Amino acid sequence: MSSTLPPAAAPGALRRYDLDWIRVGAFFLLILYHVGMLYVSWDFHVKSPHIVEAVQPFMMITSPWRLTLLFVVSGAATRFMVDGFEARGGHAGRRLAGSRTLRLLPALLFGMFVIVPPQSYFEVFQAAQGLGVADPAHSPWLQDFWIKYATASGGWCDADGCLTTPTWNHLWFVAYLLPYGLLVAALVGLPGKPLGVLGRWTERACAGWGLLIWPILYLGVLRFTLAPIFEVTHAFWGDWYNHALSFGAYLFGFLIARSEVLKANFVRLRRPAAILALVSWAAWATYAWIYRADDAAPPEALRNAMRVVYAVDQWAWIAAIMGYGARYLNRGGPVLRYLSVGVFPFYIVHQTVIIVAAWYLMPLNLPLPVEAGLVITATFAACFAAYEIARRSGWLGLLLGVRPRSGPAGGQAANRPPLPA
Repeated sequence: MSSTLPPAAAPGALRRYDLDWIRVGAFFLLILYHVGMLYVSWDFHVKSPHIVEAVQPFMMITSPWRLTLLFVVSGAATRFMVDGFEARGGHAGRRLAGSRTLRLLPALLFGMFVIVPPQSYFEVFQAAQGLGVADPAHSPWLQDFWIKYATASGGWCDADGCLTTPTWNHLWFVAYLLPYGLLVAALVGLPGKPLGVLGRWTERACAGWGLLIWPILYLGVLRFTLAPIFEVTHAFWGDWYNHALSFGAYLFGFLIARSEVLKANFVRLRRPAAILALVSWAAWATYAWIYRADDAAPPEALRNAMRVVYAVDQWAWIAAIMGYGARYLNRGGPVLRYLSVGVFPFYIVHQTVIIVAAWYLMPLNLPLPVEAGLVITATFAACFAAYEIARRSGWLGLLLGVRPRSGPAGGQAANRPPLPA
């Protein structure tokens, strides 16, 4: 069966170790970011009494691009899956749809009804405390909590709005990956190979400086058009700016994954991309710091300029990471094989562990570095424990996104492509 993408992306290795390493690193950064959310002034499910606003500019190093990068890498991994299906014969689109559904849907449902509810429980608990409820745990607020959570009958509302359940919270990434994968699966089988045409066009457009210019232009247009109208909600329906951003990144990753031309171009442009990334981060972080108050009203001209800066920030960091990764992260090994599968269960469980650990540590009034260090340690320990349980659980491991082990010794097959979360 002929490939769905351009000849430049055809023969080649079945694995990009640099993309695996980038994916692992991005998930680890995400865990640290969510720990940081306990200690900054931004909304989160629970908050530590140790609020340090000065941490926020450093949180902004990753906040504009961390999930967008994961969508790029996940799209690239999906491309490798399609190549593998085509090499083995059969209908690649149908096999991709089945694979994505099997990998993502059980984990999403298990996460929504088992992993995520403790986050909502402690969010309601802390909100009730804020409203003066003396003993929230034994109040009508939390009585029969899971039943109310699962049946959307909690009625948990305060001045800031209502908590809608069941919810996927941080698992919105999984909830979005599934339909994106199914959409690509449908496109793979279309007559005329539209993905092949789009892939060839993308490779030509992103040759040279186009690799920086066109993605930044696309992101800038989104900031001026959809972003002011559609707030990011992670609710799927109506989240049109986020879909344009995230699916655009996913599709871009799919189209460029096997292009040696663009891989080399990422390497060539890594230094200018890194300079752009640092400069745009400094500008955006300064702007966000100066106008951080809820009632701040920056001049419209400055707001428009910052929309451009934000778009530069979003893509320059991704381009720099992809370039340095392609240059220096080209080796696999047992550690990468272990972590490239493990980061998905890490992602599923990490935020609940962060919130539960913080909840029970906060009453101890520990110094902030000690409290944060214990939260991080507990989170990584629980993530590794969850992965070890999942990888030994056969088909039940799919509840945490881990497929049954394969290969001669029961380990992960050596030539398996990178696995999208």
